[in-house]
Amino acid sequence: MDLRPVALGASVTTYDPSRPTPAAIVSGEVAAHDAPHPLSVFDMFRIGIGPSSSHTVGPMRAGLAFTTELTTLKPPSHITIDLFGSLGATGRGHSTDRAVLLGLAGYDPETVDIETVESILPTLASSNMLTLPSGTQVPLNIAEDVRFVPRTVLPYHVNALTITASDDDGTVILERTYYSVGGGFVMIQTNDDPQNPEVSSLATSQAGVGIDVPAPHPFVSGAQLLAACDASGLSIAELVRRNEEAVRPHETVNAYLDRIADTMFDCVDAGTSAAGILPGGLDVPRRARALAGKLAERLTGIPQASTDEAGASLSASPAEGVRSPGARAWVSTVADPMRAMDWVNLFALAVNEENAAGHRVVTAPTNGAAGVIPAVLGYLVTHCPETGSTPGVAAGPATEDGAVTPLAHIRMTTEDSSETSSDDPASPEACAARRRALVHDFLLAATAIGALIKTNASIAGAEVGCQGEVGSASAMAAAGLAQALGGTPQQVENAAEIAMEHSLGLTCDPVAGLVQVPCIERNAIAAVKAINAARMALWGDGRHTVSLDVVIETMRQTGNDMLSKYKETSEGGLAVNVVEC
Repeated sequence: MDLRPVALGASVTTYDPSRPTPAAIVSGEVAAHDAPHPLSVFDMFRIGIGPSSSHTVGPMRAGLAFTTELTTLKPPSHITIDLFGSLGATGRGHSTDRAVLLGLAGYDPETVDIETVESILPTLASSNMLTLPSGTQVPLNIAEDVRFVPRTVLPYHVNALTITASDDDGTVILERTYYSVGGGFVMIQTNDDPQNPEVSSLATSQAGVGIDVPAPHPFVSGAQLLAACDASGLSIAELVRRNEEAVRPHETVNAYLDRIADTMFDCVDAGTSAAGILPGGLDVPRRARALAGKLAERLTGIPQASTDEAGASLSASPAEGVRSPGARAWVSTVADPMRAMDWVNLFALAVNEENAAGHRVVTAPTNGAAGVIPAVLGYLVTHCPETGSTPGVAAGPATEDGAVTPLAHIRMTTEDSSETSSDDPASPEACAARRRALVHDFLLAATAIGALIKTNASIAGAEVGCQGEVGSASAMAAAGLAQALGGTPQQVENAAEIAMEHSLGLTCDPVAGLVQVPCIERNAIAAVKAINAARMALWGDGRHTVSLDVVIETMRQTGNDMLSKYKETSEGGLAVNVVEC
């Protein structure tokens, strides 16, 4: 099966068909220096909307690709969308129908505004008309023309969708089948044989997938990555940067890293500012805002006006406060030795509540796992002296309505972009420059680990369960933190291995098909695990019994053996044992 991209409109790129696939490098069929360019930071971190990268971002990109191709053809009179397998099983809870329709209307997941996201289904329901980017209005009845087909699984991948445009007499103008394979990556079927599909990668213009530029330091396995670091004398972050800058200017890479970090921090602050009940029918309350208020009170000793988990106002008086009765014995002091964990939990909860609401997040490497890396990155910039922070302190300015925004004072785009620092290493300018450099190193090292997992196993819950989503994010975050704290390549690889090893077997069983239970809390647990993995690795010398390559292969095999009811179908596990009220 040909897995190399094929050109489609202006939004995709192509591989030279003579170039070998990563699998051929791993198997030893061809030399590593002949490998395609490793997956890029532009691939592994993408800005999009929640709640799912495979069920929301990917289908939206598919819809956009379809409507782009359709602009060169006869205007259609009818469009249908068929969602197969896992997209059909949990597509309603993951807003897959809305995502495809947004794409068909010409919206990109990276730039679409949230008001448009929230209004498209009500607008379509009242008008039964879909407006294409060309201005053509196509009759579309959501109940009849968007079909969920969970019991039909297409041969190539469990996340499949077919979009068909036809004219008045039913003649097909354009029909395309897409596969959303996790992390926002999309494959398009290029032949008409449903039993023996040939597919190619659909890539955004900025992503690295399909870049036909030799990498100065190619790798497709952890062993090759470590060997390349040893041979070059580079850290993992430096090596990834060299590969990135073989394709793009230094300034472009830095600007993208800044944007990714700032979007993550924006998401944390948005999550700690919002209250109320998450959409979807489970009546899951947001918790981040109330928790942020409690943690700020502990830090300052000043009661914070806040809201409870359902969004109701809470008193800020010392008598009533915002603390739960069980926490009164210790929450008001900074003596708690585990206080950093509370902030990490907060950061993860805030991001995943935003994701569950369908708001802006960074796919890292998926949306279901979008809170892990921002939480650990938040820990780095607020609790680690290496970034100039004071351990135990994470409190930014409050909003007008009293919400605590713990990361609002930290933005890469306001740091010293000249990459120069003051002669005084303790000056704000020097601290900002150092913090920015460490954030970049974190994301670059995390990219290396994510690329290895995506290349050799999977990051899709529908393929391998949650071990491929939250497990991968935890491994990436552990590697990033170990790198930022000065770890050797061997220690960084060990950190990723520890986090991934202890995520093996994790199932994906979202209640009601929503990315809420157990997903939101699971991100917080995985973030703390990542920090622990990095700390364990940094206390060692990098030597360990189980390699990252072995763990990634074990994860792949475990996912293959896992029953489909535990792979994002909501047909097993918590999804059938938790009563939906």
